Amino acid sequence: MSLRGKFVLYLALVHLVFAAVAAYLLGGRRIWLPVVEGVALLSFAVGLRLVHVLFAPLRLVRSGADLLQESDFATRFREVGQAELDPLIRVYNLMAHRLREERIRSEEQEHFLQKIVAASPSGVLTLDLDGRITMANPAAANLLGSTAEVLQGRRLAELGSPFAAALAGLQPGRTELLRLQGRRRVSGRVLTFMDRGFARRFLLLDELTEELHRNEKAAYEKLIRMMSHEVNNTTGAVRSLLESCLDYAEQLAPADRRDFAHALGVAIGRTGRMNQFMQDFADVVRLPAPRKQACDLRELLERIEILLQEESARRRIRWVWEGDEGLPPQHVDPVQMEQALLNICKNALEAMGENGTLGVHLDRDHGRACVRITDTGGGLPEAVREQLFTPFFTTKENGQGIGLTMVQEILLAHGCDFALENGPAGTAVFSVLFPQGG
Repeated sequence: MSLRGKFVLYLALVHLVFAAVAAYLLGGRRIWLPVVEGVALLSFAVGLRLVHVLFAPLRLVRSGADLLQESDFATRFREVGQAELDPLIRVYNLMAHRLREERIRSEEQEHFLQKIVAASPSGVLTLDLDGRITMANPAAANLLGSTAEVLQGRRLAELGSPFAAALAGLQPGRTELLRLQGRRRVSGRVLTFMDRGFARRFLLLDELTEELHRNEKAAYEKLIRMMSHEVNNTTGAVRSLLESCLDYAEQLAPADRRDFAHALGVAIGRTGRMNQFMQDFADVVRLPAPRKQACDLRELLERIEILLQEESARRRIRWVWEGDEGLPPQHVDPVQMEQALLNICKNALEAMGENGTLGVHLDRDHGRACVRITDTGGGLPEAVREQLFTPFFTTKENGQGIGLTMVQEILLAHGCDFALENGPAGTAVFSVLFPQGG
């Protein structure tokens, strides 16, 4: 029974007892009995009224609690002119007003934050206490090769990609450079925030591929210019002196003249090769802007096969063509693109050595023309994969390390995406994805 019910019951019992006693005492004076009963009823009515007034604040508190429980901060109570009740009404209305303002402010800030996170070029992932993804902005979903809806509620380790596995292994407070695909690199950092008294983790992902490439390119351009300047100045002067010395060959004895001329010829040839060596590096720096025109990729690759036909036969390497022969022409610089694809194919031949298969696969990937060059050279060791496209890095005994650097510069100038990855059964696959619309 409620407190109000108990009060009403108490009043009823008291007045019933009072009426019974009055009836007993006034049994012989019936004229007074109606008066006494009227007084009892009036007293009972006044008591009920006082109970009603007494419990009005409690009713207000209960109604306010119900409104707060339903998160209704817009309803207000009207003052009733009671000195005891009106201050309580004013306090409740002020509290509800401030709660409503705070909720509106919080919702606006949350909406603003969601827009910032959604538009951010940095990937943002938030995790719950069990390590499951609760939110992934478009940039993060793109890096993980999925959508926010698919990622929702899944653990990073369950996504099945090496990049996601690397993210799952990040420690809070540390920033690491992670390999995404091919030359793409992503900076990953784990931070924490408080959510209702519990520490939750979130990840910040920034792709640094272009920034790293710009820094690397600026560094090796400066290095090549310095080297080229010094080497050309030195070899030019040395060659001039050596050629001048050849004029004195006629003054030597016939027995010494031949050896003298031969030695100087070797030295002059060596300085010429040194100049050519530096010229190869300088060509990477001075790569002109591509002069694009419509080009059939299959015809271009068929010309490369003819160029490498003799070497392929000597190495006993078979070319296998697969995929779509009806790819539309792509707008590229045919000279530069042929040079890039020629380098890719030559590297594939050298990786296989002898007795292998070079696969040329042309197809479409999400509406974009794609060329994949596959070799059966055993794949790429992990240490080599980490250094791919690094300027001057080479695994060849007499290599200069500029082949893949030039390939990279040409493909980037054409807006292509590319990667060199291990394929199935000990193969390596160089993929080139051309811009949308050719």
